[in-house]
Amino acid sequence: MSVDALQDALAAEHAALWCYALVVAFLPAEQLAQARGDAAAHREVRAAVERILAAAGVRAVSAEPAYATPQPVTDGPSAAGLAAVAESDALGAWKSVLEHTSDRELRRTALDALTEGTVRSARWRALLGTRPAIPPFPGRR
Repeated sequence: MSVDALQDALAAEHAALWCYALVVAFLPAEQLAQARGDAAAHREVRAAVERILAAAGVRAVSAEPAYATPQPVTDGPSAAGLAAVAESDALGAWKSVLEHTSDRELRRTALDALTEGTVRSARWRALLGTRPAIPPFPGRR
């Protein structure tokens, strides 16, 4: 198990959850269910990572009190843009976990996170009109 890569994935999950807490304040009503569902998925993954680290006797990295956004979030489109960035950042972290471990269970966790995150990312990217909705190599930074 690569503890560093897993800690980075956990940090990305913390950041994604912070981003979703921000974006729900700006999204239109018809996008709130998607954002809340995506946040719930990140909470589940975060909890799984914390359990894996605890089982390995490793103290999990804590969430930051706040995170810098790549651009101000002021309306629905900028909020959707931040959700897309949060998903992309998480995908990159999970790709790194997949690349740095040979542990079968951890590889399954990383692959599931990549698969589910790619779907979430595609929904936000499609909403923004970003083409292609699914990047050729999800998780590539």
